[in-house]
Amino acid sequence: MRFLPWRVYRLVTPSEARRHPRVPTYRRLCLPLLWLLPLLWCAGCSHLAQDSWTGRDKAQHFVGSALLAVAGSAIAEHQSASPVRSRNIGFGLAITFGALKEAWDSRPNGTGWSWKDFTWDVAGAAAGYSLYALSN
Repeated sequence: MRFLPWRVYRLVTPSEARRHPRVPTYRRLCLPLLWLLPLLWCAGCSHLAQDSWTGRDKAQHFVGSALLAVAGSAIAEHQSASPVRSRNIGFGLAITFGALKEAWDSRPNGTGWSWKDFTWDVAGAAAGYSLYALSN
């Protein structure tokens, strides 16, 4: 059996498998993201931070995410990924680290989940993505 996410499970012969294009990456990523978003939403429900939109912490989130996005893109491109794919990998790496950092902060002894910090993480990752795209 071959798994085709947009169809019902059914037997596929080798000749049929050759006729079906490979499932695009964005379709393979949709299901995990649909599971990840509610998990992230619930992770912040128990312990939220009371912080402002500006400050040294926000600059650290922005710069750290931008550097992670650039570094991840460079490493992926060095591993023979296409330019677009390498930038996407760098962006995803930065967002993942930002989400993990906020999950770590939401532990009982932490400062609490901060959507403001995560917003700065996303902005930094987007800036890193753009800087890497402009440099190539």
